Amino acid sequence: MSTPTQAPAPVRKVSLYRGDPGMWAWVLQRITGVSIFFFLFVHVLDTAVIRINEDDYNAIIHTYKSPIIGLMEIGLVFCVLFHAFNGVRVILIDFWSKGPRYQRQMLWVVVAIFVVVFGLAAARLLQILITHAL
Repeated sequence: MSTPTQAPAPVRKVSLYRGDPGMWAWVLQRITGVSIFFFLFVHVLDTAVIRINEDDYNAIIHTYKSPIIGLMEIGLVFCVLFHAFNGVRVILIDFWSKGPRYQRQMLWVVVAIFVVVFGLAAARLLQILITHAL
């Protein structure tokens, strides 16, 4: 008589990332980096227009004075500040012998500094935006 064989239990694939704050910092670092790259690309293109036609350049610069572009500038400040502060944290993790041990604490310090600096910058930019809109 043979014993009935049982199929092995299915192996559940577990994702390496489970929503850890460090993972989200990594994702946001990439998103902000790409956003800054595209801003710089557009900035170089619109600045190059002055060599082609000064009137077109002035028209482009005039469109940048709209409130929507002002809000996009606040988004740019968000990207630059987060990318810079988190970049310092990444450098410390890579080049400081105790960096990996303190990476989580450094993340929360970066978030705290970012919130304060971005809050002040966004308030000032909104104040300028509202003043120029009136």
